[in-house]
Amino acid sequence: MYGCQQHLITTDPDTRAVLEFICGEANKLTNCAIYYCRQVLFKAGKYVKKFELDKILKSNIHFRAMRSACAQQILHSVIESFKSYQALAKLYKSGKLRDKPRVPKYRKKGGMAVVSYPARWVKLKDGQLKFSLGNQVKAWFGIDHFLLPMPSNLDFKSINEFRFVPRNGCFYLEFVYKQSDIEPVQTSGNALGIDPGLNNWLTCVSTTGKSFIIDGRKIKSQNQWYNKQVAKIKKGKPQDYWDERLANITEKRNRQMRDNINKAAKFFVNWCLRNQISTVVFGWNQRNKDGIKIGKKNNQEFVQIPTARLKNRVQQLCEQYGIKFIETEESYTSKASFLDNDFLPTLGAKP
Repeated sequence: MYGCQQHLITTDPDTRAVLEFICGEANKLTNCAIYYCRQVLFKAGKYVKKFELDKILKSNIHFRAMRSACAQQILHSVIESFKSYQALAKLYKSGKLRDKPRVPKYRKKGGMAVVSYPARWVKLKDGQLKFSLGNQVKAWFGIDHFLLPMPSNLDFKSINEFRFVPRNGCFYLEFVYKQSDIEPVQTSGNALGIDPGLNNWLTCVSTTGKSFIIDGRKIKSQNQWYNKQVAKIKKGKPQDYWDERLANITEKRNRQMRDNINKAAKFFVNWCLRNQISTVVFGWNQRNKDGIKIGKKNNQEFVQIPTARLKNRVQQLCEQYGIKFIETEESYTSKASFLDNDFLPTLGAKP
């Protein structure tokens, strides 16, 4: 199993300029690859193969501006996106998918995209990671590499991939590493049920008689602060207005959400381990936020709370520690009485 650790990059202006350049070239190369794949699909009705795309774009100026391994990773990610579209299109035609999938779209012009370095192309020297650059960059700018510090809590030999992620004016370096095997939880017969909500983000009740609640008021307050700041900045401006202040507060909110999710999920799993819980049942309704009508204020609060991301994180940790994770449909349970043996219909199903 692999893990991912994310670090905010704080570096000198020269290194930041290099990151902006390679991520900008990655964005342009992505659009070139998408253009070629779309044209082949529209005109010939075929899907481009991975090696065909490598061969076609190998001489592209944006490909040559990057390390070849990084450029190939970008092309392969485009191929994967079209494979996903192909699979979804088949499901839609067979009636198994409700919404019609869309062909992968172009990335925003002038934007930046993720750049991935396989570990074999990165060297560690004196606690510094050495990232080599493409031959074209060497010819243009006279530099062949840049350096970033290596985190002390990670083993360099266990890292599989390094990813540079540009987001809202910031750069993050993600370390994808192989995790050591964890001894799975012994089957105890104890189970725990989860009911997600708003003020009570997760209400958890176990068969051992113990229960706990993960408070959702903090994350709700953070969302309210963010919405007020956005409304204040965008007052009297067009709907699509965007500036550096909006980027900064959006990135701050995103970091807060990630922190809340990771801390809540870790607390949850540690509680399960301490209390010998071997099965977790998560009540969840697919598309539960679509067309929701619970008032303007409640809509905003409920839709912006990243409960789905928390559910996915809980599931990841459960699988990592050998805890069985079950997702179950829970429609109409709030209006039914267990004591009266009420019938529980399935949401969206015909009676």
